[in-house]
Amino acid sequence: MKRKRFSIEQIVAVLRQAELGMPVADVIRQVGISEQTFYRWKKQYAGMQSDQVRELKQLQEENARLKKLVADQALDIQVLKEIGAKNVWSAPR
Repeated sequence: MKRKRFSIEQIVAVLRQAELGMPVADVIRQVGISEQTFYRWKKQYAGMQSDQVRELKQLQEENARLKKLVADQALDIQVLKEIGAKNVWSAPR
């Protein structure tokens, strides 16, 4: 089955339809998603406007990028500590 990508606006529109009283079964059939996907979206984006969801996604991406940067720096520090512990320059001649 072909996997679709939905924009933030589309996700919010789907959730809004369900909030306005349209049965969930009709909403998911119309959009072509599973019930599990609908409830995952609802859990994640319930009550948000599309601009708030977009901001949340940007913050999550930035957070992931910063976590990767911290992990890289921690690895660099560990390597430098190991090199310093060996201290090859002060070895006896």
